[in-house]
Amino acid sequence: MPVVVDGIDGVENVGGEAELANSKKLGKTTWGAIQLTLHLVIGWPAYLLWGATGGPKYGTSNHFVPTKPFSKALWPASWPAKVWKSDIGIVAMLGALCAAAAKIGAGPVMLLYGLPLAVTNMWLVAYTWLQHTDVDIPHLNADEFTYMRGAFLTVDRPYGRLFDWLHHRIGSTHVAHHIDCTIPHYYAKEATEAIKTSFPKAYLYDPTPVHKAIWRVAANCIAVKRTGDGRYTWASA
Repeated sequence: MPVVVDGIDGVENVGGEAELANSKKLGKTTWGAIQLTLHLVIGWPAYLLWGATGGPKYGTSNHFVPTKPFSKALWPASWPAKVWKSDIGIVAMLGALCAAAAKIGAGPVMLLYGLPLAVTNMWLVAYTWLQHTDVDIPHLNADEFTYMRGAFLTVDRPYGRLFDWLHHRIGSTHVAHHIDCTIPHYYAKEATEAIKTSFPKAYLYDPTPVHKAIWRVAANCIAVKRTGDGRYTWASA
């Protein structure tokens, strides 16, 4: 049921009222710094291990154990067997890393393997966060949601030539990916231009520099609330 939090009613996401209260208590700067750190440093492992930020639909989920008590909705048909096979590879890699640490020391292994992995995880979370979240991007209820409306509620951003080249424009052509995930990356720019031309009112592009945009999201996108017209948007303390 919607609740009232410091004069903001209609908070819908589980735990949202507590997060709003904590944000108001700590202040926007401190809260934004905490959220930025948590998301970028442990966000990806937390999502894989217990489904953090994955939404209430799947409950507590684990991407390495495709059986109860974790949600099975993530793993239809033959996927559980594939997860177990993947786990074998992960265990083998962990064994190799332990063997390397025993031979050359834990410090060098952390620098050569752990640090690049952490940076990769940060980029993955940052991209995903900014592709789907901002203060003015609404959430749709079940009556309003359609595949295409949901697809258009993602946002392209300017990552610059270097990162566009390194990551195949995953952040600057993401709307096209949502509309048709079969579009190969080498046609994504062309597809994006066609989408902008055909749907100028629906296509979302935010020219805000990425470092400023991610701070705005971290500091302000705290809880989802219901508005007067029945839609859902972000509530900020």
